[in-house]
Amino acid sequence: MIIIKTLAEIEAMKEAGRVSAKVLRKTGELVRPGISTLELDRFAENLIRMEGGTPAFLGYGGFRGSICSSVNDQIVHGIPAQDVVLREGDIVSIDTGAIVGGWYGDNAATFAVGQISEQAQQLLKVTEESMWAGIAAALKGNHLGDIGHAVQQIAEAAGFGVVREYVGHGIGRNMHEDPNVPNFGKAGKGVRLEAGMVLAIEPMINVGTHQTRGPFSDRWTVYTADGSLSAHFEKTVAVTDDGPLILTAE
Repeated sequence: MIIIKTLAEIEAMKEAGRVSAKVLRKTGELVRPGISTLELDRFAENLIRMEGGTPAFLGYGGFRGSICSSVNDQIVHGIPAQDVVLREGDIVSIDTGAIVGGWYGDNAATFAVGQISEQAQQLLKVTEESMWAGIAAALKGNHLGDIGHAVQQIAEAAGFGVVREYVGHGIGRNMHEDPNVPNFGKAGKGVRLEAGMVLAIEPMINVGTHQTRGPFSDRWTVYTADGSLSAHFEKTVAVTDDGPLILTAE
């Protein structure tokens, strides 16, 4: 069931979004060669709590981190660890979420670790562009397929693969609510968008095949099937009468 939020509820969600966005930005500023993903995680958890929030991911389904940190060919749900040390030329997706007042905020971005290859730069650029295209399509009266179609067009025009198995989602009092928000699809198809829907729009784009492998023994981390690089960008967005409203904003 899709839960439609009132204007007051959307307003209340902004604080969880603000905290999530600030933590993502500040954690991303620490990304550099030699830092471990566990160090990033501890910083993020402390900042979430300092800002009056609760880490949304910590303990969720048994997840051990306050962020997801997915490096290079890891698509999503990478677990922070002391022995995962970022190196020059890596890329790392950081996903942060906070609960404030019972509402969830969720966002992600992929960061360069030092100097990265031209291919990696292009992947980050295209993935972020595809996210913005998906957000622009989150209009009252449009359909879920319009969001996915917008993402898919940009990613595939650049020769990249769009992950199918993992998608965006509704969000509110729970981190994952209906509907699922695929990053592929046909324009004009799927659920019609209504004012009051709140969606996490999050393209996951691969340099190579769209296919995935895993999770394996850690039960969480998902990899590209061919070992190619993957990037991930995400924002929490409300559908309103006046157009899409980004809630994960400072």
